[in-house]
Amino acid sequence: MTRFRRSALIASPTSPAQAAVADLRSRYEWADLPDADSLVVLGGDGFMLQTLHAMLERRRILPAFGMNLGTVGFLMNEWRLPGLDDRIERARPFRVSPLLMTATTIDGERHVLPAINEVSLLRETRQTAKLLVEVNDRVVMPELVCDGILVATPAGSTAYNLSANGPILPLESKLIALTPISPFRPRRWRGAILPEKARISLTVLEADKRPVSAVADQREVRDVSRVEIAIDHIRDLTIMFDPEHALDDRITMEQFIA
Repeated sequence: MTRFRRSALIASPTSPAQAAVADLRSRYEWADLPDADSLVVLGGDGFMLQTLHAMLERRRILPAFGMNLGTVGFLMNEWRLPGLDDRIERARPFRVSPLLMTATTIDGERHVLPAINEVSLLRETRQTAKLLVEVNDRVVMPELVCDGILVATPAGSTAYNLSANGPILPLESKLIALTPISPFRPRRWRGAILPEKARISLTVLEADKRPVSAVADQREVRDVSRVEIAIDHIRDLTIMFDPEHALDDRITMEQFIA
């Protein structure tokens, strides 16, 4: 029986993931989570994001090696039982810098939330949103009329950002994407690619008449008046991948999928 170097095993509650847990525990020995210096995560992309967010909240960040037992598995490696110790030893680490969203509501409440994929602003009613867009305290767009807007990290650029016709960003590009969602005016604006050090501020115009919510990955704050977004390098995450199937390769190949 192989013992990892203080690796803990966590899994989603789905039947495939729980069956895999039983197989892995019968073959390998595992550390308890408080004693671990790395994680093996079983499930899909959603469970991996949930796990990464839990680490951010607890302020104890460990490298994570995921194996896909979900649907897409963009953030995961292939599920295989044999040779896991060697795979983890050879795994290629990737730094993922989350966004930090500071959202202020119409009532003056302040919410600070991390986002690994994206921060999105979305209209709450049938009324279009009107937003003032600032980059590094400079007004770059006095009025954007749209369904919403999002800021995506390279790791999240192939998710909601891609569905909104945003650009795919290489993982090590040190860039972020600013992408409008169904823009009405200016109609031809398709967004911007910004350096990761950029600070983005979004002010909701006519916030009472045209309410807008802000979402950091899956966590929503409703009726916002202003949202500030920046990369949070203090809490960088590390995801590990098999060398032959790394995240940067996946991101590159997504550009050739019709």
